[in-house]
Amino acid sequence: MAGPTTAERGTRQPKGPSSAGHPGPPSRGGPGVRRLRLSGRRRTLLALAVLVVSGAAAIWLLHGSPWLRAERVRTSGTKVLTPREVEAAAAVPIGSPLISVDTDAIEARLGAKLRRIDSVEAVRSWPDGIVLKVTEREPALIMETGTKFIEVDAKGVRFATVDKAPKDVPVLELTADGSPSLRRFDERRLMTEAVRVTTELPERAAKDLRAVEVRSYDSITLKLAHGRTVLWGSSERGEAKARALTALMKAAPDAGHFDVSAPTAPVASAS
Repeated sequence: MAGPTTAERGTRQPKGPSSAGHPGPPSRGGPGVRRLRLSGRRRTLLALAVLVVSGAAAIWLLHGSPWLRAERVRTSGTKVLTPREVEAAAAVPIGSPLISVDTDAIEARLGAKLRRIDSVEAVRSWPDGIVLKVTEREPALIMETGTKFIEVDAKGVRFATVDKAPKDVPVLELTADGSPSLRRFDERRLMTEAVRVTTELPERAAKDLRAVEVRSYDSITLKLAHGRTVLWGSSERGEAKARALTALMKAAPDAGHFDVSAPTAPVASAS
């Protein structure tokens, strides 16, 4: 018997279940699956709606919720001042939303009310606190006035009047009332120059320093322990003057007066 012709082989169906009796899996685009397709405009509107809702929730959380409110104040860095003094002057609005507390205003109040404060930083401490980071002024010199003492810091600022002189702080004797230099250099500038001199003294002289007398910008005299004096002149060329004073004190340890106003020609004498 002859085999199938070429035409019959070309039309023969593959073995296996017929497509009519056993349908295969539905195609992805067939009627069995529905896919949600959003247009570009709808996706944009949905994203905007999510942003609006999220923003409204955030605003409520920061401004309207009972959780993120200023309920406590903490102070750090105080030495002479007490935390209670600082916090009373700060006047933090307890109960207000923490986000709305004006930290700049708090810092301004503290600077105005407490001159002993050199700088302060008010920061929010989430979820419910304000922290006051205080740096107090340090007395570099003191001025005697009757039975009290005025503390002067390194910037020439008179910041406090106290009943007892702080330990190891030299006295500032400002006697420049009739000095022509006051036309160019005011009292605060002369105080600053006096402080500058004290920072440039050699260690041996700084340890024995008792007072700084300022007659004018160019006439600053240091009074040391045991009645010794140092004519420093102006605050200029401080390093050279410090070296000259160190050499003089070694060469003439028993001298009572040292003149380093011209550091290239220093002089030591008995008195």
